[in-house]
Amino acid sequence: MQEDVYLGLGSNLARPREQLRDAVHSIAAIDGVTLRAVSSHYGSAPIGYDDQPDFVNAVARVATTLSPSALLSALQAIEQAQGRQRSFRNAPRTLDLDIVLFGDLQQDDPLLTLPHPRCHERAFVLLPLQELAPDCEIPGHGPVAALIPRCADQRIVRLDAQ
Repeated sequence: MQEDVYLGLGSNLARPREQLRDAVHSIAAIDGVTLRAVSSHYGSAPIGYDDQPDFVNAVARVATTLSPSALLSALQAIEQAQGRQRSFRNAPRTLDLDIVLFGDLQQDDPLLTLPHPRCHERAFVLLPLQELAPDCEIPGHGPVAALIPRCADQRIVRLDAQ
């Protein structure tokens, strides 16, 4: 059975837009994953650690037969292949890939929390997610459209279509 999954993509180092484009190609090549759509790119201010360049973000919609943990492992391998280093929390990065939503699944374990624990608080997730799925709801938090106004203080701009 295939699950509808939304992935968050972000980069602020080493040509971020190219990093996202390369990541999308790598995601589409994962066995058991079918790429359905990719949002526009969005420029956003960093959150948590401000002394770094702005980010370029997007959301991808995929269908997968993989388990959440198998998909996470494949995404982390793509991050590593593109030079991701985890030097400290919220550090600048070549690539960050997150599972935002995995169908309606809700789980909280040491490996993976679904939906992503902060997705409902992040304009750089909500705006591209709304672009792909205007009626999307985040389990436990409600409709994306109702969550976006709560992020009005976050600086974000839609960049030209990728």
